[in-house]
Amino acid sequence: MNKDADVARAPVQPTGRESPFHEDEIIVSKTDLKGRLTYTNDVFLRVSGFSAKEIIGQPHSIIRHPDMPRAIFKLLWETIEAKGEIFAYVVNMASNGDHYWVLAHVTPSFDAQGNVVGYHSNRRKPDRDKVEKIIPIYKALLAKEGSVRNQKDGMLGSTEMLHAELKTKGVAYDEFVLSL
Repeated sequence: MNKDADVARAPVQPTGRESPFHEDEIIVSKTDLKGRLTYTNDVFLRVSGFSAKEIIGQPHSIIRHPDMPRAIFKLLWETIEAKGEIFAYVVNMASNGDHYWVLAHVTPSFDAQGNVVGYHSNRRKPDRDKVEKIIPIYKALLAKEGSVRNQKDGMLGSTEMLHAELKTKGVAYDEFVLSL
């Protein structure tokens, strides 16, 4: 599906309600190299409130919640584009504005020659106490991002802030995430 075929939808506002899913469920999605969805499982569709017809071919960011710092996505993309894997806490937004927290494990997908051909993400329901620990960190990153007019400068500032915090702790981001 090309850019002109993107889903036209009115801006959705967060509702503050959580879109539920069970601890034993796994949300799965696959994207192409540009981050456009090529596959979603039934759990993804149910929790996000989208149909397969609405979502396949769309950018994965269609489920981006405004409370999610851009710095985390910058780190995620840098990691997977370098053929690495990453664990991250992410808050997503369903089609109706409800939210859902996930512990995402994102990896590149390779062809037989070792070339990256897309990305794969498995997401589980995180422990609530760990989400409560990540929320203030994400709020601080968002405040940094919003402290300047230019979005790119804000993202770079929050990325620097994140790296400085990780350096003081002596860990990489996914190590930090898994240590919560």
